[in-house]
Amino acid sequence: MDTQRETEDTKRELTSEEEEERAKVDMWKYVFGFVEIAVVKCAIELGIADAIEIHGSPMTLLELSSALSCDPSHLYRVMRVLVHLKIFKEKTTELGPKGYAQTPLSKRLLKSGENSMAALILLESSPVMLAPWHGLSARLRGNSNPSFEAVHGEDLWSFAAANPDHSKLINDAMACDARVAVPAVIESCLEVFKGLETIVDVGGGDGTTLRLLVETCPWIRGINFDRPHVVSVAHECDRIENVGGDFFYCVPKADAAIIMWVLHDWGDDDCIRILKKCREAIPNDKGKVIIIEAVIEEDGKEDNKLADVRLMLDMVMLAHTNTGKERTFKEWGYVLGEAGFSRYTITPIHAVQSVIQAFP
Repeated sequence: MDTQRETEDTKRELTSEEEEERAKVDMWKYVFGFVEIAVVKCAIELGIADAIEIHGSPMTLLELSSALSCDPSHLYRVMRVLVHLKIFKEKTTELGPKGYAQTPLSKRLLKSGENSMAALILLESSPVMLAPWHGLSARLRGNSNPSFEAVHGEDLWSFAAANPDHSKLINDAMACDARVAVPAVIESCLEVFKGLETIVDVGGGDGTTLRLLVETCPWIRGINFDRPHVVSVAHECDRIENVGGDFFYCVPKADAAIIMWVLHDWGDDDCIRILKKCREAIPNDKGKVIIIEAVIEEDGKEDNKLADVRLMLDMVMLAHTNTGKERTFKEWGYVLGEAGFSRYTITPIHAVQSVIQAFP
């Protein structure tokens, strides 16, 4: 369905006949919807975008198949889909024949780089993370344990602690998101960090969020706080101390706590416990807790282009966590109030998340 048709259709109400015709076509994306992510995952694993980037110009099918050690006939069929999806584009090469060229979308499939989303895709499309989706309906009927536990016998965090490879997948994926979200936070809300000398990143993973912050805000000293097995493999960085612990019991003292994409992993009671520990860690006079999380519109009629992503994230929480969820404005107000914060502000940014500032 092309964008122009969708735009035109939104300007008027479809007739029942038009709705029926659209349904005949749209239904197929649900039949074969998994194919797109499978092909994109294949492109990342093969390193298609990386090969074209290294080459520095469009590559013919034979050049690309040679560089990747792939069967050219099979690769052609995969590239045909990727071009159709506008992930790559066809462009004339210096020698004349058509070749495959990068797009802004394909550059996000590079295995490294500031805009890379490859790690996040590889995490969510891994067998470990895909398996729980098959138990989603059983969970809703109350016929099984939470979906992840039903498949793997323990919750996501216990599984990651016992499986270093999967823990690394999670850390890489969270770092990937940080490289997208933190610049958006800084662009829209740099004043949030003015006057802060120390900041603790609660559930900070490999420390990417803090590294990006202290690079932009050299007046800040950071504490990267996460479970011991996570911070044990975190990168060393000037002005950042890696500290292991459990945020349900204690959070290191600092002028402010920042917590990104952590609270949505937990239900209200646990979320309130974490927020209380964050509140205890900051001073009453100038302290604040900076929460970077999605906020869902109350009426479900959000007009933002990322609204679909926020709703899909809520389904991810349902499949992958025991009690996690994305929250509405009202739900954020509830947990912040129960945690003892006197006031809070919510600022949308150019990302899936918003910036929530909570004050003692």
